[in-house]
Amino acid sequence: MKFGVVVFPGSNCDHDVINALRDELKQEVVELWHKDSDLSVFSKEDCIILPGGFSYGDYLRCGAIAKFSPMMQSVIEFANSGGKVLGICNGFQILCESGLLPGVLLRNANMQFVCKNVFIKNEEGEVIKIPIAHGEGRYYADTETLENLSQQKQIVYRYCDEKGDMDEAINPNGSIQNIAGICNKERNVFGMMPHPERACSAALGNIDGKKIFKELLL
Repeated sequence: MKFGVVVFPGSNCDHDVINALRDELKQEVVELWHKDSDLSVFSKEDCIILPGGFSYGDYLRCGAIAKFSPMMQSVIEFANSGGKVLGICNGFQILCESGLLPGVLLRNANMQFVCKNVFIKNEEGEVIKIPIAHGEGRYYADTETLENLSQQKQIVYRYCDEKGDMDEAINPNGSIQNIAGICNKERNVFGMMPHPERACSAALGNIDGKKIFKELLL
């Protein structure tokens, strides 16, 4: 399995992802420039990652311009044919703007940029500590979409406390139903606001991010 990491103008977490995959998880990684479009070296068993940052400066709306890049057109085709795609933070925003995932990411409820460690739990209830760093990470979807996400078990991660309990006080951005990450119905496209790549090194005091990469992709 190999990984492709897309680099947009304004990406600032691309090398964090590359280093986490290449150095900590010992995976093959290929850098992909946003103006290119060739994904012929990747198969359905491989994964394309959209990293965090501020693609195209977020001048219009987070992810709204990136979805028109040549590389994203190929990523959309890759995902629709069954290839794995993971969007982290700004990458999650791009996936929603591209229609690969439902819902939208809105300004944080407190209208402030939030950067800190948080706890999230997966569908099995396992609690993981992962950093966040975003100003527009408040996930929102209409009632019908939320019902579908829940019924089809597409809500992959929710914000919680260290014991796994959820309430408004521990929700860092006001995300509806404490949603931190979702996937598509086919479970080959994933999006999440927390940054697992920033929690993959013992030198940083946290390797919970490795669990996320392994759980979703490996």
